[in-house]
Amino acid sequence: MKSISIVSGCYNEEENVQELYERVRRAVIAAGRYRYEHIFIDNNSEDRTVEVLKEIARRDHNVKVIVNARNFGHIRSPYHALMQAQGDAVVGMASDLQDPPEMITEMIAKWQEGYPMVLCIKKSSEENSLMFWVRKKYYGLVQRLSQIQTFQNFTGFGLYDRKVMEAVRSFGDPYPYFRGMIAEVGLPHFELYYDQPARKGGITKNNFYSLYDLAMLGITNLSKVPLRLVTALGFVSSILSLLAGLAYFVYKLLFWNNFSVGIPPLIIGLFFLGSVQLVSMGILGEYLGAIHTQVQKRPHVIEKERVNFEYQPAEPLQEMQAESR
Repeated sequence: MKSISIVSGCYNEEENVQELYERVRRAVIAAGRYRYEHIFIDNNSEDRTVEVLKEIARRDHNVKVIVNARNFGHIRSPYHALMQAQGDAVVGMASDLQDPPEMITEMIAKWQEGYPMVLCIKKSSEENSLMFWVRKKYYGLVQRLSQIQTFQNFTGFGLYDRKVMEAVRSFGDPYPYFRGMIAEVGLPHFELYYDQPARKGGITKNNFYSLYDLAMLGITNLSKVPLRLVTALGFVSSILSLLAGLAYFVYKLLFWNNFSVGIPPLIIGLFFLGSVQLVSMGILGEYLGAIHTQVQKRPHVIEKERVNFEYQPAEPLQEMQAESR
């Protein structure tokens, strides 16, 4: 009997984890006879999320909990949990209920048809329309900059066969861009489209810095185009400066006595070259920062405690019958 692992990262999600657990369980039951485990990784929540998860795990040994020693961010923490999954297939999803758990049944069906990757793609969202538009444009930019096929409006929500997870593990990336890794793997995939609902409880934990960090991580991981644009910009600015200098020199020779350069052109030129240098240094800094992170080779997270990892995945129906007795 095959097993399915569902992995959910959470931070201050006490209002959502109970419903998420129940809906995931019903979806796995609807899929047929599968053993399963549901791994929650808590990123050092400040509310009652860990208490709720431990109570669920006490009643159902298929629920496993990892509690981080501190908040390791929304990039490393879920990835660490994915690497702990034992299932023949692994489903990654958020805990805010914006990734519909009911899609698990359809994902498993497509996996059984032979697709090693089933990717859930947003076709619309009940989030802020401006944010959805910005995200869509960002995904389009990454696609244009990248040398490989990427998936627009794909957040990482999907199902991945064990061989896909082993391929991702082989990357050995200490600061992983998971959706970029999935694109790098390149195995056949099936796309499921869905309308993303609004967050049901709590507030989003993403801020401008976390979104910017994820955006730059995607670009620096998948493309060298920005570095080459810096080189091209340097050549263009040099040529423009040379042409401007020659033009001024010729004009001075022709009108030696009544031609004055003046201060405004010098100020404009200095500001232009200064801005080019700052932009170039910023782009170079992003790539150097990515290299610095790789060289450090720090662990994805430090675990504070684990719950129920001594138990193997079991059928959810058997667990329900055991509770009823």
